[in-house]
Amino acid sequence: MTSILSASTVLKNALTHYHAELQNALSALEPGRAGSGEAFSPAFRLPDPSPALEQFFSVSGIGITELPAYRGRCLRLLDLMRNPGTRTTKTLASLIIVARAVRHITETGERILIATPSSANKATALRDAVHRAIVCGLVTENQLQIASVIPEVSTAKLWSSPLSEDASLRRRNPLVVHGSKEPAAVKELAAAFTAEHAERLCRQYGVRVWYTLGLDNYRAADMVRAFAERDLLPGTDADTGTRTHVHSVSSAFGLLGHDLGRRRVTESGGRTLPQAGYFLVQHLGTPDMVLSLRHGSHDRGNLPAYRFERSEGLYRQEEDPHFPATTFDPEEQLDPTFYTRRPVTSAQMDPLIAEQGGGGLVVSLHECLSRYAEVRSLLAAADVSLPADPRRLREWSLVMAVTGTLNAADRGLLPDSDDVLIHGSGSYSDQDYRPVPDHHRLVAADVTALAGHVEDAVRAAAAH
Repeated sequence: MTSILSASTVLKNALTHYHAELQNALSALEPGRAGSGEAFSPAFRLPDPSPALEQFFSVSGIGITELPAYRGRCLRLLDLMRNPGTRTTKTLASLIIVARAVRHITETGERILIATPSSANKATALRDAVHRAIVCGLVTENQLQIASVIPEVSTAKLWSSPLSEDASLRRRNPLVVHGSKEPAAVKELAAAFTAEHAERLCRQYGVRVWYTLGLDNYRAADMVRAFAERDLLPGTDADTGTRTHVHSVSSAFGLLGHDLGRRRVTESGGRTLPQAGYFLVQHLGTPDMVLSLRHGSHDRGNLPAYRFERSEGLYRQEEDPHFPATTFDPEEQLDPTFYTRRPVTSAQMDPLIAEQGGGGLVVSLHECLSRYAEVRSLLAAADVSLPADPRRLREWSLVMAVTGTLNAADRGLLPDSDDVLIHGSGSYSDQDYRPVPDHHRLVAADVTALAGHVEDAVRAAAAH
């Protein structure tokens, strides 16, 4: 295969570069928002271009690099992790969410408090974006706030920042930990708080509460992946085959966003993109989307049966190659970031993959560790540095995606396409950040406790 990229190709400020195209695409989502009749949500409109907005968007870099080929496959990395303050793709969506809030605040004078449940990365990225908006002068600390609800199991992955280190900002932007046995319960808690208290807080303190977990809030930003693919992978006009997009997923918001962007590119004419086949990578703790692909159900009873091999000290199965051949524990939780059970997005991804091609595979910690040195060497070609000691890795998304790609190629599970684009959605080690210390976090067991923390935050902002 002829090489398309000789080195990394980087778009340093993707959201500024695609501002006009992105705003045009966002406008197509506006009728759905306006007609939903649901809770408060700002219009799908970005602020007008300005030096301050360009500075705010400056961490939205995207890169594509060709990796060493594997089993005849041309592998490339779509690097969505270029913000040093997050090291995850959640930066793109967070910047757009906050930019929409800025536009609303500027036009109406209303204050906004973003309420978000998160397994860690989404909260880190949204908090980073809120702080950037304040530093860039787009809003003040009293106009825009954020309350984040995190499962206790994920606290080690929370990045410290001025929003937690500065006492005034910490009070206005509470980081609240919830200790449920089911990590995804933070979604129910945050949604219940919004439903029960948003109107009262608006009446009493003049603040709009925005629960931001809606799919379109994230699909909107992930359209940029398709725009970058079109522009950073030249020569796609003649492509008639399929490009396989590999992504570690919890709910596959990123791939649904890419599909939306790809459709926009196709509708606009000009350069086209190859058909997109979507290949999902998950882990044994939350394999629900792969289960749905394979069996039409999220029922964990469809997982293959593992037997313990004393000679290896491992659990093993040969029943289904879409699931790990070996694992330390069939019930393991490889990464708490991937915490969604029974995602509603399976109803969209399953037919999309059936129509366009793709598939899915589940990886284990043992498989990721067995290939770790190989993955680390492969990613070095893209200037992505993994720690030599995998015990220092805190975000496994990228390692999962590459391990899944290699395993799928070995097992003949990748689509017939020899063109594979791995979406690098997150990778960081304990050397990349300082965790938020215990005394900078709050705790909420129920809606009443969460409402108390949030009310204290909005009261502090309203006083100024």
